[in-house]
Amino acid sequence: MKPVVSIIMGSTSDLPVMEKAARFLDEMEIPFEINALSAHRTPEAVEEFATNAERNGIKVIIAAAGMAAHLPGVIASMTPVPVIGVPVNASLQGMDALLAIVQMPPGIPVATVGINASLNAAILALQMIATGDAALMAKLKNYKQGLKNKITKANEELAAVSFKYKTN
Repeated sequence: MKPVVSIIMGSTSDLPVMEKAARFLDEMEIPFEINALSAHRTPEAVEEFATNAERNGIKVIIAAAGMAAHLPGVIASMTPVPVIGVPVNASLQGMDALLAIVQMPPGIPVATVGINASLNAAILALQMIATGDAALMAKLKNYKQGLKNKITKANEELAAVSFKYKTN
């Protein structure tokens, strides 16, 4: 089994945030890898990873970083593979990381999800991959239908809640 999604984080301290992405990809049966690479402490390893990602069969890279948050952009500058940035709340409530990831120069796009939103990054990665795979698209549609079903059930439960002035 070869990975098609790569989850990269600046350090293992980001793992609690990135576990949601890993769990989702695992649930959807998408082969993935997880590595810690630092744009500042291991730039050579980042370059080796990024320049070989396409050749290694990686279709989407999810890159998490906090504070200066250079990792997603540095990776995106070295590969044609789509990069999804996950800003991590390491300081300034994650706003520093969000702005660092989202404000990329022309020609070096990084799709960016919300602060600590690795689940959304994994869903977006699946959406990208599923465009060329009917079986994965079916899994994605089933997942999204499950989200709708949860809201429908929640409204059924709310209908049973009684208040003196509640009108529905």
